[in-house]
Amino acid sequence: MIEFRPQLKIIMTSPLDEKALDLHKKLKGKMETTLKSPIESKEDLSLLYTPGVAAPCLEIAKDKEKVYTYTGKGNLVMIVTDGTAVLGLGDIGPEAALPVMEGKAALFKRFGNVDAISICLNTKDVDEIVETVVRISPGFGGVNLEDISAPRCFEIEKKLRERLNIAVFHDDQHGTAIVVLAALQNALKVAQKKLSDVKIVFSGAGAAGIAVAKLLISGGAKNLILCDSQGIISSSRTDINSAKKEMLQKTNPENISGTLADALKNADVFIGVSKPNLLTAENIKSMNLNSIIFAMANPTPEIMPDEAKKGGAFIVATGRSDFPNQVNNVLAFPGLFRGVFDSGAKEITEKMKIAAANALSALVPMPTTEKILPSAFDEGVAESVAKAVSKCAEI
Repeated sequence: MIEFRPQLKIIMTSPLDEKALDLHKKLKGKMETTLKSPIESKEDLSLLYTPGVAAPCLEIAKDKEKVYTYTGKGNLVMIVTDGTAVLGLGDIGPEAALPVMEGKAALFKRFGNVDAISICLNTKDVDEIVETVVRISPGFGGVNLEDISAPRCFEIEKKLRERLNIAVFHDDQHGTAIVVLAALQNALKVAQKKLSDVKIVFSGAGAAGIAVAKLLISGGAKNLILCDSQGIISSSRTDINSAKKEMLQKTNPENISGTLADALKNADVFIGVSKPNLLTAENIKSMNLNSIIFAMANPTPEIMPDEAKKGGAFIVATGRSDFPNQVNNVLAFPGLFRGVFDSGAKEITEKMKIAAANALSALVPMPTTEKILPSAFDEGVAESVAKAVSKCAEI
């Protein structure tokens, strides 16, 4: 199914945009293939290709599991997108999504020493995406779904997990959830509050919002309220999709209705995965003391940190690198897949995600209002996550 999209008018907003364009034009792709063994002689050619390559082929033909012994399958991820939910840019198509997928591959390699290849699909059809991934899966050890819009992303992930015997992971959902849980654990430690006691309000009930909510519940949270563009998700709503209906069974324990502002009254935590400039200082003032604000819309958060602080916010985190407490998925997915591959796991479980979050939060043993997460460049981040995931997989 071929998709045709109108041309987008690109507006340059900062000097960084021009530098990024120049660098991408120069590089023409962030990744390249290299040889692990030189091919400089006839013997090299004979060992790495014909006739020598027949020996591992025959071994794998006798036992398919030996593909992990004789090939790179056990360290190779396909990064799959249809380009429908790219960063904050929306549905810009698979070609326009490619720079992001290449960037993701670069992060996999840099931080987890995991090889990754971009797979940009020119279809939005759930079954076509699933079938394509299944058909090309023999050459890969894992699937990282990326920038696929909700609610289709839930169905795609579910169907792939049912059909494949390799790890399937939607980073927009679960990578975000892991890092948010880690950040919130440390933020609550500084605020001297418990996850089981606090009231948590979400703005955004798409892929990321629902995944974060689910993992927080698994981690011990009991009082969550989800809001979308139409307000609080409650039983009085008749316009919610199946994913939101499912979450309603686990959230909004008092079944309140109203707006995001209504939900924030006497809340302890705000988690935003939605749109810019939704909150004001007055909204923050209506929250409990020592309020925690995770405003993660990119590039412009739901509320800017200085405005949140005016309203009395105790801790503020965003998705941006130019403010303290950046919530960045790169803290999670490279180490997560490293641990999956090191342990030989064929799926990523809820316990693995919680173990990864615990490992991340432990890397900041004495958190402060300005430091609740490690930096991706801190020594040992991916290794700590990988060890936690591997240990969890072996239990």
